[in-house]
Amino acid sequence: MRPAIQLYTLRELDDSLPDLLRRVGETAFEGVEFAGLGDSDPDDIRDALDDAGLDAAGAHVGIEELEADPEGVVETYRELDCDRLVVPYLDDAEFASETAVTDTARRLQTLAGRVDEAGASLGYHNHDHEFTDVGDDGNAFDLLADETDFDLELDVGWATAAGRDPAELLRGLRGRAPLVHVKDVADTTPVELGEGDLDIDACVAAARDAGTEWLIYEHDEPTDPEASLAHGAERLAELVE
Repeated sequence: MRPAIQLYTLRELDDSLPDLLRRVGETAFEGVEFAGLGDSDPDDIRDALDDAGLDAAGAHVGIEELEADPEGVVETYRELDCDRLVVPYLDDAEFASETAVTDTARRLQTLAGRVDEAGASLGYHNHDHEFTDVGDDGNAFDLLADETDFDLELDVGWATAAGRDPAELLRGLRGRAPLVHVKDVADTTPVELGEGDLDIDACVAAARDAGTEWLIYEHDEPTDPEASLAHGAERLAELVE
């Protein structure tokens, strides 16, 4: 496994995307997951990745953008050697009932087929609301997993916040979790790694057994993004040794 960072963590820093990549390249992170490209030219981003010695682990792309032009999105990220695209969020209503989850699963599965035809793979990234109960059939996340075959980028922090054991979830996602978000939470509040409720060691062991390729650090609300970058890089480097 290799360590990466979701660049959403650094969104409050007053840097261009190429400058953010150079900053990440000075740490032990080996890759990044994009949270949009902003106004940056893909050629400049490609050069910055190369200069920083970083690989593109994946990219978060909104579902509307993907559905509107999957071929164009895939081609843009192909220029960055990025072939894993992840829908980062769908709102609570998409997981509010068994019917809603089934419809959501069908929508995402259709999109996964279009993305695959364009030459990339699709994943879905959870928060905590996907673990809501949907009647006798259990919870929405489990139903989504059962109804689909695309990748699921498990966010172990949000799974923990929802009261689930993320290591157990990863064991059930063998072969479907090439990307895993490593986030710590105290109750439902994101905190720095090691300061919350997450059993990090158990998650890393389960991710390794599940065939995960990238552990991706994310902090949704860092009070000091620079310090969070340094701490996350150091901690993940230790975990993947």
